[in-house]
Amino acid sequence: MSVSLVILAAGQGTRMNSDLPKVLHKVGAAPLLHHAMQAGRALSPEVTVVVTGHGAEAVAKSARAFDEEVQTVVQEEQKGTAHAVLQAAPLLEGVAGDALVLYGDTPFIRAETLEAMLAARKRHAVVVLGFHAADPGRYGRLIADGEALERIVEWKDATEAERAVTLCNSGVVCGEAATLMRLCAAVGNQNAAGEFYLTDIVALARAEGLSAGLVLCDEAETMGVNTRAQLAAAEAAFQARARAEALENGVTLTAPETVFFALDTVVGRDAVIGPNVIFGPGVTIESEAEVKGFCHLEGCHISRGATVGPFARLRPGAELAEDVHVGNFVEIKNAILDEGVKVGHLTYLGDAHVGEHTNIGAGTVTCNYDGVMKHRTVIGKRAFIGSDTMLVAPVTVGDDALTGSGSVITEDVPAEAVALGRAKQVNKAGLKPKLFEKLKAEKAKRAKGQE
Repeated sequence: MSVSLVILAAGQGTRMNSDLPKVLHKVGAAPLLHHAMQAGRALSPEVTVVVTGHGAEAVAKSARAFDEEVQTVVQEEQKGTAHAVLQAAPLLEGVAGDALVLYGDTPFIRAETLEAMLAARKRHAVVVLGFHAADPGRYGRLIADGEALERIVEWKDATEAERAVTLCNSGVVCGEAATLMRLCAAVGNQNAAGEFYLTDIVALARAEGLSAGLVLCDEAETMGVNTRAQLAAAEAAFQARARAEALENGVTLTAPETVFFALDTVVGRDAVIGPNVIFGPGVTIESEAEVKGFCHLEGCHISRGATVGPFARLRPGAELAEDVHVGNFVEIKNAILDEGVKVGHLTYLGDAHVGEHTNIGAGTVTCNYDGVMKHRTVIGKRAFIGSDTMLVAPVTVGDDALTGSGSVITEDVPAEAVALGRAKQVNKAGLKPKLFEKLKAEKAKRAKGQE
């Protein structure tokens, strides 16, 4: 049976004390919204609808960046969760199968949990995700008899006896799409907050003789983010889980607590990650590669057997083939390094393609930006680029060519040629002692003048 997703992302998040919509704050280098969308993506949804509100345009743009086929709708007035779900009704009209309601500020619901809810839907018209809370606080309470859910009571409306219950509501709901929308349309706002609560659909369903079921998950999955402190706690929880998964998958982390992953980081088996490595979005590292300490990686691909760092930075578009070596204080941006390339230290390669087994000397810079446009540098196979070479793009260095140290290369270098682009050196015989005597005299004169 097909499934659709409705992700609620309309809240302002006033307690974040931020101009940024709450769901766009990041955990694991990705907006909270993307975490919820990724969990739902595992179900191969037929339709995904993100309900926006505060900062609607920015939220919709972020949602499309994750899934270009996502549909968005604006909840103009925030009148409660049932009202928010109803905004998606026109987009789900005629769509068969179930619908799951998720939350853009609740990043850790697992795909396996959602699959369990869909399985429970075969037995119940409405399925709610619950959890036992160590500190129930102001969560809504689930009044249940085993798997059968009798009702949900919001904290504001609960009696003292109901508040003593530790079984809490996550807010995640599953039901047949048309039934879910029909029940939401029937929800009233006769409650302490005057809002249309999604939770009321359980009582409405039971009044129609429909069954409501309960699926439990670990409390950690239901962590919501409403404050900066909770955002920091969510980051810590994400990193702990990502590190544990990496270790379980055969990745060596020499100092796990110092490595920071992104939501989409992919690291292959037998890769080695040193201390204080930070992953931005879009990084893939193949098996048996090594990233040494204090590296920052984003939008790059590192192939089998390559080594990076320490203290290297790989920016978006960096592609390292097998057995490439990138050393300390090297920055690579939008550049392809073919097999066996060596870039030892103190170098910037941007908008470039370097052929296999080429050696790049220390201090080499591809001068790729003229203030208006970016230009490309192409270096052939088995070339030797001398230390402190400035390659003024656009420029091509041929296979097996060599540039002399300290050269400024402004013209193409043919294959097997040696290119020297230095200023002429002039030696002034015997000048050094005379120059120093003059400078010392001047220094003494200035010191005397300051007395």
